[in-house]
Amino acid sequence: MRYLMLILMLMTPCAISQTFDHSHQRFTEVLQQHMVVSDNGLKSAVDYAALADSSDALNTYLDKLSSVNQGQYQQWNENQQLAFLINAYNAFTLQLIINNWDQFKSGDVESIRDLGSLFTSPWEQDFFTLLGTKRTLDWLEHEKIRVDFDEPRIHAALVCAAVSCPKLRAEAFVADELEQQLEDQMVSFLHDRDKNGIDEKGLYLSKIFDWYAEDFKQGNEAGIRKYMRQYAQALADNEAQRQRLTETDIAIRYTHYNWQLNSRSRLQRD
Repeated sequence: MRYLMLILMLMTPCAISQTFDHSHQRFTEVLQQHMVVSDNGLKSAVDYAALADSSDALNTYLDKLSSVNQGQYQQWNENQQLAFLINAYNAFTLQLIINNWDQFKSGDVESIRDLGSLFTSPWEQDFFTLLGTKRTLDWLEHEKIRVDFDEPRIHAALVCAAVSCPKLRAEAFVADELEQQLEDQMVSFLHDRDKNGIDEKGLYLSKIFDWYAEDFKQGNEAGIRKYMRQYAQALADNEAQRQRLTETDIAIRYTHYNWQLNSRSRLQRD
């Protein structure tokens, strides 16, 4: 009985929390093996065909994510929690694509949006387990991450397998480097002139900033302008553009969102 009590004492949530690999090394290995980066590091694409043919490493990582329970998660610090959730969103999105890879190969579907049904979007499908319950990607983003964390830069880190998404980072997010990683993601996203920038008409931005305006400052276009001024170096290509960004009424328009799959084969065709 004494030995049983000792085992139970050692298996406290704090002790259990030490068993999870917060370096997310397995996910980094998957990304580095199946990703290609282009446009001076501003864009990335995934070799889904190769990933579908060799998915053991991804599945092992996903199993590790799914094995985490609520008690264990609650013992972690805020950065560990957020890194875990961002990686989970990106990794389970990869799984959703490769689970349906035959449809992409046949041409029956062309984007993640095509994986939904008349009544359910792909983001509403409860196809994975996280924190002890069957979950959806929508739950992860809208009911967990955006609710529990006041961090607008997550919109440059969550990647939904589309061309117009921010780049998928070539490494997992980790707690000890999370601040730098999130900042780098936002800067890289705003540097991508296909998605964000300043021209003769004013400020043009990804549709993401329109969809999630409430997460940036005041939650309106004035708040978007204020938020973007801190990223003048990323958005502006010269001093004149930087000066334009200081205008309180600079026009904002949102770019067309390309939902085509962010696949390596599409990148090669382009």
